[in-house]
Amino acid sequence: MRLLFIGDIVGRAGRAVLLSTLPDLRRRWALDCVVVNGENAAGGFGITESICTEILEAGADCVTLGNHSFDQREALVFITRQPRLIRPINYPKGTPGAGTALVETPDGRRVLVANVLGRTFMDAMDDPFVAIDEALDACPLGQVCDAAIVDFHAEATSEKQIFGHYVDGRASLVVGTHTHVPTADHQILAGGTAYLSDAGMTGDYDSVIGMDKEEPIRRMTRKVPGSRFEPAAGPATLCGIAVETDAGGRAIKIAPVRIGGRLSQARPEFWDI
Repeated sequence: MRLLFIGDIVGRAGRAVLLSTLPDLRRRWALDCVVVNGENAAGGFGITESICTEILEAGADCVTLGNHSFDQREALVFITRQPRLIRPINYPKGTPGAGTALVETPDGRRVLVANVLGRTFMDAMDDPFVAIDEALDACPLGQVCDAAIVDFHAEATSEKQIFGHYVDGRASLVVGTHTHVPTADHQILAGGTAYLSDAGMTGDYDSVIGMDKEEPIRRMTRKVPGSRFEPAAGPATLCGIAVETDAGGRAIKIAPVRIGGRLSQARPEFWDI
């Protein structure tokens, strides 16, 4: 299967490059499943129903979230009626929404998508390792699902690496989100799981993790706030990871994706035509 994961959409600039690029990528690369992290899509904080719908209509099969899942209060309501929008599985019991989705491809294959929140330097949540065990045990790779994608939304690279090795062999892809900086450690682990510490953001990189530079600089250097954070509005880079799997759902190819904006460009040579 051909899988594409796209990192955190930040504000209007991130949405613009996604909406203008994804439909063509979906067609040209003959993608089977596309997952997009949308937790910063609405003004840099959270997601709205209309934005979620835009992302899905552009070609995403599932939208994942993170620690900003409910910054837009309407998400508390519409997440319960949109099964393709998922929040971290290890939120406390009773939190609206679900932490997994089982996506069916046009040819009838099934992809498990799971969203998990790390705990190092983050708000304390339920144990992510127990949560992912339950999700993967309920939907084993190669038996109930043909591929499994895990978005591990976390701060510390060490925690992300530990999580990747812990899940190795039970998922097609474990990809980190949250830090908004793409890492260069894409690899296929010993058990056949594709891994990347952070997919990076889909946003304007002439910024501080997607936000207009002036306010973060002011707060860091003068230790006083001046105004609210606003997403940077320049040309954005779409960042993500491309993975191809075998018939059993194990990864056999992996490559970074960076399209548009300021960053050096990268596309999977094994797909690009």
